[in-house]
Amino acid sequence: MGNNSIKAKDIMVFGFALFAMFFGAGNLIFPPYLGIVAGPQWLTGFIGFTLADAGLALLAVMATTKFNGDVNKMFERCGRKLGIMIGCADILCIGPLLAIPRTGATTYEMGISPVFGTSIPVFIFCIIFFVITYVLTVKPSKVIDIVGQFLTPALLITLAVIIVKGIVTPLGKVIDEPMITGVFANGIGQGYQTMDAFAAIALASVLIVSLNDKGYTSQAVKIKVILKSGIVACVGLALVYGGLCYLGATVSSMNGVDAVQTQVIVSITQGLLGSVGKTLLALAVALACLTTAIGLTSATGQYFANLTNGKVSYEKVVLAVCVFSAVVSSLGVGMIIKLASPILAIVYPPSIVLIVLAFFNEKIKNDNIYKGAVYMALLISVLGVAEGFGVKVPFINSLPLHNVGFNWLVPVIVGGVVGKFIPCKNQKVGNLEKTA
Repeated sequence: MGNNSIKAKDIMVFGFALFAMFFGAGNLIFPPYLGIVAGPQWLTGFIGFTLADAGLALLAVMATTKFNGDVNKMFERCGRKLGIMIGCADILCIGPLLAIPRTGATTYEMGISPVFGTSIPVFIFCIIFFVITYVLTVKPSKVIDIVGQFLTPALLITLAVIIVKGIVTPLGKVIDEPMITGVFANGIGQGYQTMDAFAAIALASVLIVSLNDKGYTSQAVKIKVILKSGIVACVGLALVYGGLCYLGATVSSMNGVDAVQTQVIVSITQGLLGSVGKTLLALAVALACLTTAIGLTSATGQYFANLTNGKVSYEKVVLAVCVFSAVVSSLGVGMIIKLASPILAIVYPPSIVLIVLAFFNEKIKNDNIYKGAVYMALLISVLGVAEGFGVKVPFINSLPLHNVGFNWLVPVIVGGVVGKFIPCKNQKVGNLEKTA
């Protein structure tokens, strides 16, 4: 196959692969809740959600492809230590700190609790869940691949039925005014919670291997294939998440901002399809969360084993991840989301800056542009979180684009411009070392 010939079939295959990568059962809890609090402005909130979720994840895959899947190489131009620190933070977020424990907690709250009530204690369940995760991650089984192949279509069919029925016969009326201010910014915040951009960085190498196997060897063609496939994936995600967001809006008159996120989709399903529908959704979500936990645990194990050049073995990392995740998981989804908000608010802005700058890697000759932009993103995000905890930072809420959740953008541009005028002695451009 010529490097420039892109098959339509491959676009669809990779499109569904990206969809499966971005679509996590644990993420189903965010769009319905966003619909509830946004009410009549659910579409505005959903656009913010999609930009921070699928849009950013697609950019992350394309950026990582430019570096052949090596996240540390992509991040190192802001300084090797800072780059590794941000890379580690990204992986820890989709690893034992937030995303992996959330799969266990979501399985309990959406899959076990609605069917069995409280007869199974949460901590006992979390131990069982992560023992299974450990066994199937250390000794990969074809069972998981087979389950995965049937699971995503089954879950999508179930969701399609719920969404269509919810549109045709809505459970309630949409409220007149949103329950929150800054609906778009809230949508971005909910999109951050999916952590799909971080997962995309970690899992991009798998996609790159598949592209190579299909004969796409040119970097430019790979990025073109991913872009076209990404459009397919994003359309699919928009239909699913958009539908769920609308369903949330239809029950906004029955809920408040204190609605339990994991229970919203369960109660909507119960209302539309009865207890049979609720049980089917519970089973599909539980199995999907398990496969997600295995995939993320494996990716975390490989990342830290590679980072330490094998000094810490893959098996040891996996064991540590599973033990830590079982403990955090028992805190419950609500507490994990609460813990995640400030962490993600700090980690996302510098990560986004590095993802965007990756597209201009060859054109930017001075590493201080990277350093100025990334340090500024980190500073503003830390100050923003500090303000949220009651520390007075006079200017932070007055920065441009604060209302839409991008108050770090203008300072980042300023930081990058200032960095441009600070000479950098040993300058790496591609594989050549130059003197600025």
